[in-house]
Amino acid sequence: MSIEHYLAPINPDIFGFHPTETAVTLGSHIDTYFDTFPGIPESGIVLLGVGEDRGAENNAGCAKAPDEIRRCLYSLANPCEETRITDLGNLIEGQTADDTYYALAEVAAEVLSHNNTIIVLGGSQDLTFALYKAYANLNRIINISTIDARFDLENDDLITSRTWLRNIIMSNPNYLFFHSNIGYQTYFVGQPYIQLMDDLKFDAYRLGEVQHDMERAEALIRNADLLSVDLSAVRQSDAPANGNPMPHGFYGEELCQMMRYAGMSDKTHCLGIFELNPLYDNRHQTANMTAQALWYFIEGFYNRKDDNPLIHPENCKHYIVRMEDEGTDINFHKSKISDRWWMEVPCHNEQLQILYTDQLMLPCTYSDYQQAMRGELPQSWWRYYTRLNKQ
Repeated sequence: MSIEHYLAPINPDIFGFHPTETAVTLGSHIDTYFDTFPGIPESGIVLLGVGEDRGAENNAGCAKAPDEIRRCLYSLANPCEETRITDLGNLIEGQTADDTYYALAEVAAEVLSHNNTIIVLGGSQDLTFALYKAYANLNRIINISTIDARFDLENDDLITSRTWLRNIIMSNPNYLFFHSNIGYQTYFVGQPYIQLMDDLKFDAYRLGEVQHDMERAEALIRNADLLSVDLSAVRQSDAPANGNPMPHGFYGEELCQMMRYAGMSDKTHCLGIFELNPLYDNRHQTANMTAQALWYFIEGFYNRKDDNPLIHPENCKHYIVRMEDEGTDINFHKSKISDRWWMEVPCHNEQLQILYTDQLMLPCTYSDYQQAMRGELPQSWWRYYTRLNKQ
């Protein structure tokens, strides 16, 4: 399949400098679609700009973000000698938002089918729905994590930046297995939606919980095939470029830390950065912060450890914890390479066990192991177990 007809080349004048002028810059290690289409690599990082904001809630103008982020990203220092990135340019806007979703799903599916990791520079967060459809096109069951102050579960069949998650959950057939929200703020969510997330057996952690325990964020992100970031989850003082600015939220340094977690995750092959609106940016502050966060993702990507116990059990120490009250054992695995933890979640249906093979090893933290040693069942294990065995 040729995806070139969906894509437009980048005008090099946006940079104010030629991105290959200096060997130490990241831009000199990016094969960019200027005049000649670079093609799709194998097992690399692929950048794609998507300037679509017709589904944005109170944030029209975020369609201009992709080139703003590029300008800052290309000028950063190259994180490592192995860096090789392909920039496919910008997706051509469809006649309708649905046309854009369709095109993005087609392009992303083709990129993912070549074992690449795709970074989408948005645009509004409803584009996450199209990235989900890319996995659906490939018949892949996925987990989605979001860094977001809201749940985006509003009840509307129209896909917007506030309804896209509901539309994914309601899709039939459905390829979403698990969802995690990182950093929600209760006054934007409300108890009915918190209860709904609990009923669905999805993970949701408040902003303060995550800031107090960033290892929890690492485990949630490590479990994600697709990570969707709403930049309004970063506090306005660090990221003013949004029509829905937040006085409270993550610090820029915390976003960078989570992006490195995502880069180092062997499972995460799709990252979307959304809702940056250049109309509100103060001296490119948010664009620079976003570029630096992406730099950490790239640096993490080239430090992946390939230590998943499902693939390399020989690289792990194994622990069995007997849960007397539950009448079950939990098998924990600790990587000898990275010191990261996983716990096995059994599936009692043989057909589902085959279907959800990649979901049977749940990333966790040392505190989950300690909790189990005290005889307490980790909540994340229970939610996962329930979803696996009540499909």
